[in-house]
Amino acid sequence: MVTSRLASKQRPLALAAALLSVTALAACTTAGADDESGAEGKPPKSAATLTVEAQGSQRWDPSQPVVIKADDGRLTNVDVRSRDGQRVIGKVSDSGNVWRSTDPLLKYDTTYKLQARAVDAAGLATKTSGRFHTVKPKNRVYTDVSPFGGAVVGVGMPIIVSFSAPVPNRAEAERQLNVDTSPQTVGSWYWVSDQMVRWRPKEYWKSGTDVVVTSKLAGVDLGDGTWGDDDDRVNFSVGERLISTVDIANHRMVVEQNGSVVRRIPVTTGKAGWDTRNGIKVIISKDRNVVMDAATLDVDEGDPEYYRLDVEYAMRLTWSGEYVHAAPWSVSSQGDDNVSHGCTGMSTANAAWFYNLSKPGDIVQYVGGPRGMEPWNGYTDWTMSWSDWKQGSALS
Repeated sequence: MVTSRLASKQRPLALAAALLSVTALAACTTAGADDESGAEGKPPKSAATLTVEAQGSQRWDPSQPVVIKADDGRLTNVDVRSRDGQRVIGKVSDSGNVWRSTDPLLKYDTTYKLQARAVDAAGLATKTSGRFHTVKPKNRVYTDVSPFGGAVVGVGMPIIVSFSAPVPNRAEAERQLNVDTSPQTVGSWYWVSDQMVRWRPKEYWKSGTDVVVTSKLAGVDLGDGTWGDDDDRVNFSVGERLISTVDIANHRMVVEQNGSVVRRIPVTTGKAGWDTRNGIKVIISKDRNVVMDAATLDVDEGDPEYYRLDVEYAMRLTWSGEYVHAAPWSVSSQGDDNVSHGCTGMSTANAAWFYNLSKPGDIVQYVGGPRGMEPWNGYTDWTMSWSDWKQGSALS
């Protein structure tokens, strides 16, 4: 700081925007040559002035760069660091009068201190110092993207982005999401809730499509005190086209691979009162072995409908518990009658074959039954028309 004796003999240098628009906190400024005196004991005044550009004093957007400018001079030193000593990396322009931070994102709710020095054409120096504080989010949001990186999926697989907290500004969040495909694929987002958005193509994926999903939410203001906390990148590819059709009334499943029928399988589906749902379903997951317990359907052990079975080659289709799986106990009914509690049962040999051929994202469509699908009971994205789907985008 300038001493009180010197301060009485000179005017303080007026700094643009009160030196530091990022903070109205105490800042110290010294103008003039370092410890040099001119005529009559007055320090010579530097023509250089320093300004710091940012967005606010106590709520600085951490995604914005720190910019320090020297007018009528060139920068000789800049130091910006957090209270714990972590230095902010930056770069000086070729002209030497602008320093800009290059760190992509500063920390939330953190105080940063800065010092800068510049000299004018005569070599006379001016200095500035100050501090600013980054925004303190009420909620920090990170994303989880499905399918997982490196996966090979079926032609019906949707992209699902889940958020760790509700998103007030869906449009801003959606602007930070991107789907790159090769070959190019027409598709759109649909908000299921304020914590989930899904993307699907207009038509089933083409086999061989490579997909890269990116979210760039780190440092993004999502409204109402909610800020993005991470960036994400996931890549996956689409495998062979496998579409199976189950005729509930006629107890048959026809499996088509790349447009050709490869097997017709006798099956049994849900009996009266336990009807299998009609509609387009997508294989959610595969389990080589799974225990199916009717207690998960609120059926007590004393009920005649109660069961607990060790099941092989199980492929899940709905969150409510519909699977395609091996059912050796009902082989005599397969192809002739519907006797299950809603699942699609087949012989162990046929189930093993279908299990080894299938992957998550493959289509299994059901026709000929009396019961419809509930929204979002599984990957039900294809039960909606394309025009209705597009209306679910926050940017539509």
